[in-house]
Amino acid sequence: MKKTLVAALTVATVTASLVTVTPPANAGDGVGAGIAAGLIGGAIVGGAIASSRPAYGGPVYVAEPGPPPPPCYWQRQRYWDGYGWVVRPVRVCY
Repeated sequence: MKKTLVAALTVATVTASLVTVTPPANAGDGVGAGIAAGLIGGAIVGGAIASSRPAYGGPVYVAEPGPPPPPCYWQRQRYWDGYGWVVRPVRVCY
């Protein structure tokens, strides 16, 4: 008996929720649709413009490898840091 009562109550609740009168949907003056259309159209046009041009305006030229750079070496240099003389190793490249 309890199962029948619970089932009837469930059916009545669902039926009442479907039968309730709601006001019809109103889109207003179409501002939302205009904004959406503008955003979508802007994305499409922007994507088309961005993909139509090559990156950085044209082909990229790579220089041929030249002679190797001169070697670097480490040298201890002394400098004044405002409180006293400090010696530190510095990498020197020419």
